[in-house]
Amino acid sequence: MALAVAAGLEIPDQELALSFVRASGPGGQNVNKVATAVQLRYDLEHSQALIAPKVRKATKPTRAAHQRRLEGKARLHRTKRLRRAPHWDD
Repeated sequence: MALAVAAGLEIPDQELALSFVRASGPGGQNVNKVATAVQLRYDLEHSQALIAPKVRKATKPTRAAHQRRLEGKARLHRTKRLRRAPHWDD
């Protein structure tokens, strides 16, 4: 799963490095023994996330595709009309 930074910008997991280190600050002897802090490292210089994704060009459906779509809709209309109970004025 990638880390989402902004709309349309994600950082792949392969570019993130997690490491557990000893935390700083108060805590007595426990601070010296247990690695409870987490560091998330990211190499910005060598990232593929810096490459902007290609912008999609809007295209129109072909005339044949448009015709197929309309024929499919008409076929469904006929099928559903035939499934209806007959009306007295038909």
